Amino acid sequence: MPRVSIEDIAERFPDFRVAFVIAEPLSVGPRGPELAKDIAAAEAECRRRWAGVELSAIAEVAAWRAAYKGFGVKRTSYRSSAERLIKRVLAGQPLPEINGLVDLYNMVSLETGLCLGCDDLDKTSGDLVFRFSRPGDSFVDMGAEPGEDPNDPPKEGEVVYADDRHVLCRRWNWRQDARTASSRETRRAVLTAQSNSVGDVEAAAARLADLIGRECDGRYRIEALDRRRPKAGI
Repeated sequence: MPRVSIEDIAERFPDFRVAFVIAEPLSVGPRGPELAKDIAAAEAECRRRWAGVELSAIAEVAAWRAAYKGFGVKRTSYRSSAERLIKRVLAGQPLPEINGLVDLYNMVSLETGLCLGCDDLDKTSGDLVFRFSRPGDSFVDMGAEPGEDPNDPPKEGEVVYADDRHVLCRRWNWRQDARTASSRETRRAVLTAQSNSVGDVEAAAARLADLIGRECDGRYRIEALDRRRPKAGI
């Protein structure tokens, strides 16, 4: 049975918590009108709540900046996925419109300030683990610009999210790998809701589950991990 695990990093990062949401079978379509309305409300609330506030003063953002420094990331060009979404919306831009599944988890990330991600479960292999990078790890950057080489393996000592074959997300929750990205064709997905000392991953997972049922006709199960329960079967 495949497992999910944070064993490798739990001692060094004892405040890390993650909820895995395994959702299937899915019917992923475009963003629907009800979701569009919810997203517009979430964007408006983000701007109302954080207008004029420095990003570093937002507790969820500050917690991830501290975690990133814990494995050597000091450059401001590498920020958590949640920080990038908040920054985008505060700059007056809408959340990106990809598909109903991606759009709903981006919205929950904006609502909660937690880092969320999603992979097509049928494109992963074996265990899903948060660990430190290893020699030979591969990563294909889904955010690479046209003409850029998307092959960008992690640096030594970097926290990554990986399966048995390759890295699914670099710098903990900075950028996802293109090979397991979810799409309109995704029928089984694994989503993560991640916190580092600030935020309720169980509440975020419950919100995801409700939206997945509404928008993608999917069923779900949830496994929440922390340093006291660092692994589980899926």
